[in-house]
Amino acid sequence: MKKLNAEKLNALVDARVSADIACGKVGGAALCVVQDGKVLLHKTYGYQNATTKEPLKEDAMFRLASMTKPITAVAALIAEEQGLLSIGDELCKYIPVYANMKIGHMENGQPVYDKDASTRITIKHLLSHTSGIGTLEVGDHAWATMPEENAKTPAGVMDWFADKYLAFEPYTAQWYSPVVAFVAVARIIEIVSGMAYNEFLDKYLFMPLGMQDTTFDLSDDQKARMIAMHNYTEEKGGFAVPKSVDTIFENIPVTQCCGGAGLASTLDDYVKFGEMLTHGGTSVDGVRILSPESVKKMGSVQVTDAIMPPPQQWGLGVRVITADNYQMPKDCFGWSGAYGTHYWSDPANKITAIYMKNSGYDGGSGALTSFLYEQDVYASFEE
Repeated sequence: MKKLNAEKLNALVDARVSADIACGKVGGAALCVVQDGKVLLHKTYGYQNATTKEPLKEDAMFRLASMTKPITAVAALIAEEQGLLSIGDELCKYIPVYANMKIGHMENGQPVYDKDASTRITIKHLLSHTSGIGTLEVGDHAWATMPEENAKTPAGVMDWFADKYLAFEPYTAQWYSPVVAFVAVARIIEIVSGMAYNEFLDKYLFMPLGMQDTTFDLSDDQKARMIAMHNYTEEKGGFAVPKSVDTIFENIPVTQCCGGAGLASTLDDYVKFGEMLTHGGTSVDGVRILSPESVKKMGSVQVTDAIMPPPQQWGLGVRVITADNYQMPKDCFGWSGAYGTHYWSDPANKITAIYMKNSGYDGGSGALTSFLYEQDVYASFEE
């Protein structure tokens, strides 16, 4: 294990984030780095609201967006350890109407049939963005035309997509499924457990880890702590963007318990989740959530090089670093959110790192703040 220098880490991160706040490119951010159980960096920067300049709360709530996906992957692995499912199971085992899917593309604004799929979707495909469901133009069209009633629950979403085209033959390609593939996993968990997805997460993950502020449906207190959405232009600088606190991701109803993007959380809650994964499935308090074997499966490559070459490849709900020449060490794993949240675990160096913000200016897996945060962390190793 290579040790981080806490003084150097704090200096680098302070300089970087403070500059981003000063120029308005970040409205408010909360960051934490833990190594071998010791908190080396834990700070909030900037504003709860970039327009009013209200300081960022220590317990601010953030929309996780796609940083929900690693949580859904953990839920699936918990269910697997309980004997309720197998990651290799076919989707149609639990939702039979998915047995015979078709592949299509968009033409003149309409979905067009190409062929019948010869491979059935598995849970592994859903968790590694190789299922073809809810992705590319044909998936976007299906989502955009979904009736409001279907959008209310995971069951409704899966009913709608059952006769819609896949974008490609499962496990012959990868393309990011922003929501639907992980809604499918959430729905499977509901079916096999007999519980609503949020109830399953509360019982087997959030309550055991003490993640009291991680939820699909915010209380009034949590709504009051939700950070304002941020944006930036050269003309205006940084400013808050009006956004309802009654939905977590876009306009998806909270009743859906969206496994792909629907959770809100705090910095400290997500640190607990990340630390559990960094340390092989056990919390800092010694609570076992997953076996080391399940965590290893989650952070192992689930795609072929032909589908997705290094240096970044899909595990289960996470990207995995698979090349020695990337800016992060090999075998780090984690994921990001559309609004700028970012997380990774580094098992070899026992590092958990989280960056929380909510912005429409610089978000998603390609956010510059995330990329530079990685650089600053790994520039902070002891000489």
